[in-house]
Amino acid sequence: MDRNIFRYILRHSLRAQIAILAMTVASFPFLYATLELPKLIINDALADPNPHRVLGFTFDQVQYLFVLCGMFLLLVLVNGAFKYVVNVYQGIVGERMLRRLRYELFSRIMRFPLPHFRRVSSGEIVQMINGEVEPLGGFIGSAFALPAFQGGTLLTILTFMFVQNPIMGLAAIVLYPVQIYWIPKLQAEVNQLGKLRVRQVRRLADRIGETVGGVRDIRANDTAQYELSRFSRELGVVFDVRYKIYKKKFFIKFINNFLAQLGPFFFYSIGGYLVIQGQLTLGALVAVIGAHKELYSPWKELLSHYQLTWDSQIKYEQVVAQFDPAGIRDEALQTADPIEGVSLVGQLRAANVMLVSDDGQIILDGASFAVDLPSRIAILGPAGSGKEELTLILANLLEPDAGRVTIDGHDLHKLPEAVTGRQMTFVGYPAHVFAGTIADNLLFGLRHRPLKPRQLEGAAAEVFERNQVEAQRSGNSLFDSEADWIAYEAAGLSGPEEVVPAAVRALAMVRLERDVYHMGLRGTIDPDARPEMAAAVLEARRAMRARLEDPRFSRLVEVFDVERYNSNATLAENLLFGAPVDETFAIDQLAAHPYVQQTLERAGLNDTLVEVGLKLAATMVELFADLPPDHEYFRQFSFISADDLPEYRALTSRPDWTKLDRLSPEDRQRLIALTFKLAPARHRLELIDEALQARILEARRLFREHLPPELAGSVAFFDAERYTAAASLQDNILFGKIAYGQAQATERIGELITEVLSELGLHDRVVEVGLQARTGVGGGRLSLAQRQKLALARAILKRPEILVLYEATGSLDPVEQQAIMDALLEEFAKRTLIWAVTHSESAAKFDHVLIMRNGRVVEQGRYDELNRDGTALHELIAAE
Repeated sequence: MDRNIFRYILRHSLRAQIAILAMTVASFPFLYATLELPKLIINDALADPNPHRVLGFTFDQVQYLFVLCGMFLLLVLVNGAFKYVVNVYQGIVGERMLRRLRYELFSRIMRFPLPHFRRVSSGEIVQMINGEVEPLGGFIGSAFALPAFQGGTLLTILTFMFVQNPIMGLAAIVLYPVQIYWIPKLQAEVNQLGKLRVRQVRRLADRIGETVGGVRDIRANDTAQYELSRFSRELGVVFDVRYKIYKKKFFIKFINNFLAQLGPFFFYSIGGYLVIQGQLTLGALVAVIGAHKELYSPWKELLSHYQLTWDSQIKYEQVVAQFDPAGIRDEALQTADPIEGVSLVGQLRAANVMLVSDDGQIILDGASFAVDLPSRIAILGPAGSGKEELTLILANLLEPDAGRVTIDGHDLHKLPEAVTGRQMTFVGYPAHVFAGTIADNLLFGLRHRPLKPRQLEGAAAEVFERNQVEAQRSGNSLFDSEADWIAYEAAGLSGPEEVVPAAVRALAMVRLERDVYHMGLRGTIDPDARPEMAAAVLEARRAMRARLEDPRFSRLVEVFDVERYNSNATLAENLLFGAPVDETFAIDQLAAHPYVQQTLERAGLNDTLVEVGLKLAATMVELFADLPPDHEYFRQFSFISADDLPEYRALTSRPDWTKLDRLSPEDRQRLIALTFKLAPARHRLELIDEALQARILEARRLFREHLPPELAGSVAFFDAERYTAAASLQDNILFGKIAYGQAQATERIGELITEVLSELGLHDRVVEVGLQARTGVGGGRLSLAQRQKLALARAILKRPEILVLYEATGSLDPVEQQAIMDALLEEFAKRTLIWAVTHSESAAKFDHVLIMRNGRVVEQGRYDELNRDGTALHELIAAE
């Protein structure tokens, strides 16, 4: 990238800058005319009563005055139009260039050498792309246009003033040399402080990112105050730098403002003298004074632009320097198309591979070996042997400092990613999972180029074309991210209909299929979009209902019945007799909803539920009085937490706490909200007797009958013959609540649901729903083991010629490790599998073994050949 911001601007927006300059120059004659007209109005229209001719027409004094004023107004509109068009176009050009710059910086991130990410934090990179380059957009659009426009405006005004009287012109510019001399000197000091500020803000972002990443350890070690003190110190440095900048920046403004106010002094004194002496007309003096008022604005803009130029150059240089690290990959390797006829089979040969760390430590010291592919290769070695770095080099993710790695004569690190990224895959530890769904991550390795464009018509097509034009002008990717990118053939699939079976197979191989199945049971579907799935779930509901008639299972589930109170459900669930579709009737907000309050009033339940809430609060305060926050009772009575307990203790400690009329509306809502979470079968507090249950059933009927049309879509009511859209698949199948207090009820019902779904052939369809489960940012909703398994399943589904693994199963239990290893060895029986294994004995299952020590391959061959006394392999086995 260009290190100078002006070269970067001219390289990518020269035509646009020329167009802006052309419009700017075209506006100057109109500007000059607006300065000339006031003089004509005073000297001719006001001072001369004789008729005047304009464009062949004769006007009397009044008419001539209004003609000149009309012309002045028209010129003001023309000048305003020029400014509007120029400013809008500047903004567009600036945004296009900002979009281009961010795109280029983001694309360079994906070409950074991997060791560089150890020296720079993600927070620092985010700060640079988002925060630091944001002001550059406005500057880029005006980089040439603003000084041209404001400088031209300044020269136009000065020319007008010199034409009126040279002495007045000199008076206008006499103080400019002072500003031109002092301001750059002061600005240079501000620039140095600006560089320091940029570096310090990055350090601040780095500190924030590091703290966020280590917050668990901070809490675990009680080092929060230490971290706060460090952050306070960093903030202090930023404050000190900004304080110095403010002092110098506003001193510059002080000088500018003071010198600007000296102008009127010269004009009134010198100009007034010249008018008295008859050397200057009054109209000319008024016009010059008016012009001088206009003079300050462009001069001020030029000075501000001068400051902004240096500030922008500093930001640009700092950002570009950070995004041009040594060893950045050639862009052509990332953008090139696949090379026909290149297959990663043949001899894999590493010749004197060297790798040196940033601090000069030798990591790989002439590592050499040769293996015929396809083959299943195990890499063994103690910690620090270089096996991790070797796997990264073999996966084309790390480039050696010396030596070569070739496959069938092709230099691995000169092949484009369109070859290695499609025919190879790497899974390391910890594996990264992207935000999205399970399916998005499984299919991630098949999205290389868009294969099938979207079919758009009408307004959608026009919007897409407009976006494509803007993307092209901004130098962005023209690929449609919403097109079909999935290379089904590469995964051995004929189309989308085969994705789910292939995904189930891959998930089963890595022992993740059961987890995704349970995610599917907890998931929801849109019955309108998938009516066949909704019908199948209803069939499973009927089958489940038949199973629950068996005395062995009948007590495990309390089925929903519109005429009965469900003692295993909360009072809120009994009142709604449905599932909230959105936040309107969410249980935590239910007591405060006006319609719910109205329903309770109709049913005469308001005071009753407040009384129950008071008894419940008193019981909780008494029950939890001396218990620690982690006591089992807090889990059993989950409607109240240790943090909420002080509020209820304060409420029940008031002298008049039992008098309902003394309670505030907020307290009443809090008590009703507490009551709404009460489930009789679970909490066993005997506060909801049969009489109260009957009244709640009446409130249920009133709630449904009087529900306003605008709220009808906020709750999906339970219906034994209909699918409940807002409820999970499991809740739809059960159509009831698992009974509390029954031994192993949850496990037994789970097994029963699985049995029913398997008999109906719905198991894979539930997994399909589970594939739409959200993974969270960085896979935060998944456990570490689940993230590793998902990455392995992604690699299996991709069907690469070469799969490279480094401790990919290290977070799993030994049984799962062996099961997954056996499955992968079988899957890659005729393809290449390179695995840096943790346990030496596991290498016995591979075709070829590489033993590493101190960055060198010290032994290689078959496991049984190397497993003898005196060998490096034997020493590794003995050390484990």
